[in-house]
Amino acid sequence: MISVSLKRSYRSPKGNTVFVYTVSAKPEEVEQYKTASGDYYRESEDGTPLWFTTRCIGQRGTLVITSKGKIVPDMSAFEQAASLAKQFGGNFGNELAKASVAHLLGNNSNPEPDAE
Repeated sequence: MISVSLKRSYRSPKGNTVFVYTVSAKPEEVEQYKTASGDYYRESEDGTPLWFTTRCIGQRGTLVITSKGKIVPDMSAFEQAASLAKQFGGNFGNELAKASVAHLLGNNSNPEPDAE
């Protein structure tokens, strides 16, 4: 699993906000990431791989390398949250959406208890 954590963001010369994530994975997955990134592969000063995107995926996330070799964020949790909010609608759907987004973006004030 290729995990990412938000490091920083900046405004590009074209005016777009760019989000910079550090990449964490097993050595063989880092090699796959390097291959898929090609000429766009970048590392931080300490050698940590970086992923740049104009799409914020929250504080943490997971990347997937598609069968065509593209690097994309795993957005399944966001899609599930949207589906739940749509299913229930109304006030309950809105509350589900708020709670889901807070959790996905790392702003959850009610963390889940540790599983034992």
